[in-house]
Amino acid sequence: MKFTYYGHSCFSIMVAGKNILFDPFITDNPMASSIDVNAIHPDIIMVSHGHSDHTGDLFAMALRSNALVVSNFEICSWLEAKGYSNSHPMNIGGAKTFDWGKVKMTTAIHSSSLPDGTYGGNPGGFVVETAEGTFYYSGDTALTYDFKLIGEEYDLDFAILPIGDNFTMGPDDAIRCSEFIKCDKIIGVHYDTFPYIVIDKKNTIKEFDQAGKELILLAIGESIEL
Repeated sequence: MKFTYYGHSCFSIMVAGKNILFDPFITDNPMASSIDVNAIHPDIIMVSHGHSDHTGDLFAMALRSNALVVSNFEICSWLEAKGYSNSHPMNIGGAKTFDWGKVKMTTAIHSSSLPDGTYGGNPGGFVVETAEGTFYYSGDTALTYDFKLIGEEYDLDFAILPIGDNFTMGPDDAIRCSEFIKCDKIIGVHYDTFPYIVIDKKNTIKEFDQAGKELILLAIGESIEL
């Protein structure tokens, strides 16, 4: 699987010949000014919740690419009201098998409203099972014992977790989360974009290393094979 980081919590994973983009927020992220949003061509867009730092480019990118949007019912309904209907609504605990893999929507402890103030439904995360591997994206969340259920059910190859603190888990809770989900390879997101969530990257990597975990922090625009 090829993983590309676009800043904040926006990233893509190329798997089964599909480019899956998560939480598109590029245009209004000054740290991602080097990214040409029009050069990104997703086949699927997965959205964890409605906040503008996760949906800023959602509608425009969906229209341009005609990507299938996978999110909760409220966000899919919001898109449909704006004139975009190529979506698949889900809700917490539900699973769906697509031709590229199986998706289960998981609990996230956070809030959710859309940029225009519309109710955004419950925030969530996704476990994605594919022939090339299984991964988990938590979305924005606090630490919760619900993560233990993921560790009991899945053998994860890697997980994408927020580490910026203040609005989500910080490094200490993300390490505990990695223990709950039984995954030692973590890609950190949702940090450094705003003053509230600036971290000491060197010390954070050291914390994970001391806990026996690998924390991967990518430069914006960087890609790796997983």
